[in-house]
Order: sequence, then C-alpha cells, then structure tokens
Amino acid sequence: MFDGGCACGAVRYRLRTAPMFVNCCHCRDCQRQTGGAFAINAMIETDRIEVEGEMVSYCMPTDSGRPHDVWRCAACGTTLWSDYGRRKVMSFVRVATLDDPTALRPDAHIFTRSKLPWVEVSGAPAFEVYYDMATQWPQDSLARRRALLGDV
Repeated sequence: MFDGGCACGAVRYRLRTAPMFVNCCHCRDCQRQTGGAFAINAMIETDRIEVEGEMVSYCMPTDSGRPHDVWRCAACGTTLWSDYGRRKVMSFVRVATLDDPTALRPDAHIFTRSKLPWVEVSGAPAFEVYYDMATQWPQDSLARRRALLGDV
C-alpha cells in the first residue's frame, strides 16, 4: 500500500494496490498545472484509492480539449489526482503527494517534445508524444485497464 496526502494534512489517501503504470509527463498542460517541469502520474483504478477528508474538483482546460478533472484538497488546494477524459473509473495520482514519493518510479517519459531543455530524461523509455500501450505496459496492467474501459 502507498499512503499520501495534501500539504496541510486535511486529506489523507491510500492506494490499496500498485498502480497500473507510472508516466512522467512533460506536456505543457502538466507544466502549467503543476508550475513545474513535469508531473509524475500513477494510473490506478479509482476504487482502489481510499480517501479521508474533503476534496473538490475543478475542470481544467487542456490543449486537447478533452475534460480534465483535477481533485484537490478543499482546505489547501493541493492537487492529489486527476481524471483525464472524465472516465471516473481511472485516476492519475500525483506521485509527489505520496508520503514516500521515491516509492514509484516512472515507467515512461511522455510528451518529451515539450520538455524543458535543461531537464535530462533517463531511467525509463522516453517518447516525443505517447507510446504504444500494448508494447510498454505489463500484461497484467493491460488486463486491469481492459476490465475498466473495455477494448478502447
């Protein structure tokens, strides 16, 4: 299990299982929304996140035009996870909000075409945009995703 929470401590959460996959995303949306060079997102089934505390969601604008619901602590505003595409069954947990953010390493770097020039990418495959999930994701993670979304 992986525990985490917001900056003020009003929200605590636990991931009941390991995520399906972890992306280090260098897209402009992630840069703008985090105020940093990238976001590290752990993709996990929403029902595998236990949460205590009040959260609020905001629909953030995206370059793709798809909805991006960002879940934040109602008290301090820390972003804890997102729902890209308003699927509701899969969440993108911000790894930096884990109590031990070193517990989950990126499986891939994505959207490196917009990474900041001084950021060095290493330790995982890097992709200018996205990757072929069938070749990058472990088979058990692909099965978990299919159970959520079908053969999308």
